[in-house]
Amino acid sequence: MIGPDDHTAGPRDAPISVVEYGDYECPYCSRADTEVKRLLAALGDSLCFAFRNFPLSQLHPHALQAAEAAEAAGAQGSFWEMHDLLFEHQDALETPLLISYARLLDLDLHAFDHDVEGHRFLERIHGEFIGGVRSGVNGTPTFFINGERHDGAPTYPALLAAIEGGPQAHAF
Repeated sequence: MIGPDDHTAGPRDAPISVVEYGDYECPYCSRADTEVKRLLAALGDSLCFAFRNFPLSQLHPHALQAAEAAEAAGAQGSFWEMHDLLFEHQDALETPLLISYARLLDLDLHAFDHDVEGHRFLERIHGEFIGGVRSGVNGTPTFFINGERHDGAPTYPALLAAIEGGPQAHAF
């Protein structure tokens, strides 16, 4: 379910909640992000979507720092804008590029750098990761629809079918 500290798109009191555990360097998460945008457009105010960080640092060496950048941007009210930039440029997540994305978003660069370099949001990210593990997350992307794990494909048709109670497609 949607928590009070989750970054959300859509009304928090929407009848449908979708939570994704994702990694900014995961190519499957990038593809799933496109599918989620379709879902948000189709369902409008009946859907609340939350993204939780689940950086797979052993596979993706820039994932944790990218998550920290998203959270630092979030502290300045630009989580979703940074979220989108990170997925659009997931092959370019090195520190100087993260700073250029912050500049592009017109963030306070001193605060952004202080938050990322000081690991201000590391505890939050770690908490989301541990929460995911406790919920059975073992890879990305992993979705939960109204609190139930979605084991189907992370595609628009499969997510929509799961929301509507229909069969889930299992091919990605």
